[in-house]
Amino acid sequence: MSPTKTTEPRSAKTQAQCRFCAAPLSVVLCDLGMSPMANGYVPMDKPNSAEKIYPLKVWVCDQCLLAQLEEFETPDAIFSYYSYFSSVSTSWVEHARRYCEMMTARFGFNAASQVIEIASNDGYLLQHFKAKGIPVLGVEPAANCAEVAWKERGIPAVVKFFGVQTAKELVADGKAPDLLLGNNVMAHVPDINDFAGGLKVALKPAGVITFEFPHLLRLIDENQFDTIYHEHFSYLSFLAVEKLFAHHGLTLFDVEELPTHGGSLRIFARHTENSAPLTAITPRVAAMRKKEEDFGLTKMSTYAAFGEKVKATKRKLLKFLIEAKDAGKKVVCYGAAAKGVTLVNYCGVRDDLVDYVVDKSTHKQNHFMPGVRIPIYAPEKIFETRPDYVLILPWNLKKEISEQMAKVREWGGKFVVPIPEVKVLE
Repeated sequence: MSPTKTTEPRSAKTQAQCRFCAAPLSVVLCDLGMSPMANGYVPMDKPNSAEKIYPLKVWVCDQCLLAQLEEFETPDAIFSYYSYFSSVSTSWVEHARRYCEMMTARFGFNAASQVIEIASNDGYLLQHFKAKGIPVLGVEPAANCAEVAWKERGIPAVVKFFGVQTAKELVADGKAPDLLLGNNVMAHVPDINDFAGGLKVALKPAGVITFEFPHLLRLIDENQFDTIYHEHFSYLSFLAVEKLFAHHGLTLFDVEELPTHGGSLRIFARHTENSAPLTAITPRVAAMRKKEEDFGLTKMSTYAAFGEKVKATKRKLLKFLIEAKDAGKKVVCYGAAAKGVTLVNYCGVRDDLVDYVVDKSTHKQNHFMPGVRIPIYAPEKIFETRPDYVLILPWNLKKEISEQMAKVREWGGKFVVPIPEVKVLE
């Protein structure tokens, strides 16, 4: 969940240009105002420390359909130390295990294969391939994540950003992959051409690439604006990714729709010149193209209409929180996830409306949420204060969280989700 390296952030003073095709950008998907970096948690012992804020405006390229932010911070500043550990979510680890089972059954990976994951985090996924005796290697620029992967799971990692140069080094070291994968990393890549070019360089001639990323169609259709933050440079559709990969000599031969992260795609790619039957193009490719076209992802009017839905959701959330406070109810939040940072900052939710946030990650506890400065504690705090409402900020994990925190219902507490609109869970 960390990207390729780039040297200079794009200047905000010049007209925005598409990071893939360099066309000038004029269509706005939504404008969430000024916002801090989503993972810039503020230590409680430094409450007066300053924070940088940047525009959070998503543009859409009318030439290649890539939805994107301008770049205001380099990946070095964002990802060299990363506060998110994938293994915190048990459902995500299980998702990774099922992926491993599916891929080994479908493509026959074994002890003679090489699996490489870009943005391997704490080894949450590669551990499953390792358990099958398949050689694994992570490419992870966050040294703290790579260290946990090695110490806790024995997963080796190259502590670097991925791109053409890193790909050349892997090949020279005899580490060209049979399977090259990445989950929720493509959105984090500012130099997307260097990234895709690296995939082409690294992959073995008969190798397979898979990537998972939140689906732009679902973001628009289900009003998931809180998945927009500065660490996500791009918001991806199948149509845009297909153009990108084709430009770099890679062909998408299959695609799956997944429920993860509010609705994701898993794409399968190969070298364009690889015509092996095992990687023949499936009917799902044409079906996905048609689905996106029918939804309107080739029409700029579809993107331009999204901003009004976002504003309506903000008003509904504030109305709920204000009415709860006026009624003497206590509201707290669960999950100091990046999407939660976007939500509370755009909506202006501070500790006058919610008392605090809890999170399982010890790396976030005893910090403040960026921007709004809501304090973050361990989940046990909820059982001490017995709030009336628990607002689940990572709403995509609402089932997992509400089950883990089921005791909340013993005193009549209720769970609430903010997206696609405010809803009290039964």
